[in-house]
Amino acid sequence: MLILLIYIVIFALSFFLVRLVVDQTASGFAARKTVTFGDESAVTSNRTASVISILTIFLLWGAFTGSSLLPRFLHAPGPFEGLAELTYTAEADDGSRDDGTITVLVHPVGEDAETPQVDPGEGWAKNDAFTIGAWRSGLLRVDKNDEKGRDLGHRVVAVNGEEIAPGGEVQTEFGRVGMSPKGTLNFEPAKGWQMEPIWLPPPEAVVSRLAEISSQGYRDSTLWEHLGYSLFRVVVGFALGALVGIPLGYAMGLSGWFRGWFDPIVEFMRPVPPLALIPLVIIWAGIGEVGKIILLFLAALWIMAIAARSGVSGVNITKVHAAYSLGASKAQIMRHVIVPNSLPEIFTGARVAMGVCWGTVVAAELVAAEKGAGMMIMVASKFQLTDIVLMGIILIGIIGFGIDMLMRKAERLLVPWKGRS
Repeated sequence: MLILLIYIVIFALSFFLVRLVVDQTASGFAARKTVTFGDESAVTSNRTASVISILTIFLLWGAFTGSSLLPRFLHAPGPFEGLAELTYTAEADDGSRDDGTITVLVHPVGEDAETPQVDPGEGWAKNDAFTIGAWRSGLLRVDKNDEKGRDLGHRVVAVNGEEIAPGGEVQTEFGRVGMSPKGTLNFEPAKGWQMEPIWLPPPEAVVSRLAEISSQGYRDSTLWEHLGYSLFRVVVGFALGALVGIPLGYAMGLSGWFRGWFDPIVEFMRPVPPLALIPLVIIWAGIGEVGKIILLFLAALWIMAIAARSGVSGVNITKVHAAYSLGASKAQIMRHVIVPNSLPEIFTGARVAMGVCWGTVVAAELVAAEKGAGMMIMVASKFQLTDIVLMGIILIGIIGFGIDMLMRKAERLLVPWKGRS
């Protein structure tokens, strides 16, 4: 929630600052142009906003992971590390009380640390020393070395002068001290606002892992083989889905019989997520490449059919009447009127279908895949290798974004009449 609030604040400040500094410098007709609804040329992507958006994401990522790529003053407060000193008050059956000191060395996770040496003190409640990793918690068995142990009714009644009872807690500057129902102290060092690397590693850790896997590979395959297999499966599954879905959509848009026959099937299957089909695909096609491509084929099929049907149904009837009045045959109307006017909808559906296929490839490679970006992500997640998981997600996103850009470029070249009457 805190990260979301910071993101919203950065968005609002950037919006007003860019409008104040950048947009005020615009002049001429472009500065006074009025947005017209339905005119795509009236609203173009603001490159400044795009750059700030990307920088904001990386800034928040680095700030909340303690990244070395950012200066320290931009870091969110991190977990407590160092020596924490606490005082506890113990009471015995005879009513006597004594104070002892607890020294806790909080060390970085993954590093070995030696327990600090402390003077035991002169009272019957002896001083203690422990080690705990950052972001972790540990029991403080302070009664183990005291002269009056639990057999004499030893119990802790206060921490740093604040009374504590079983189930209670005391907040200190170093973290939280709680007491279990049996009276044992538990120390949880302050975690700060940063994310633990096992949950979210810093950007440099992901880049380092990318360089390592690029040069050494992962599970006996190079990174490019993993990405290539995923790309191959997605492209083949999408192509087959388009090859079947587009003619099906045209038939449904042109024939009442075809629409009545296939509409219930298409509308029934459209909301079913591809993940729900995995068990059936495995039963019917096995766990090999055929099953994975069939799953991606089904992910694209219904989207392409609906896009083609919508494109045909949306053709302006006046254009069809005009073509008939000029003596065009049905084949000529199909070629010169219906197909060109339905292509914008089909390209839009193709972009959506490709995105769904990329989102499904991880699930498709979940079952018995030896290569693929999805397999790499799933295997890494089992061993909590979050840096590899993030690396795979980023690479899939970049490739998917690149494919979408290529499809947009192809749409502009092949369908230049989109948005025109």
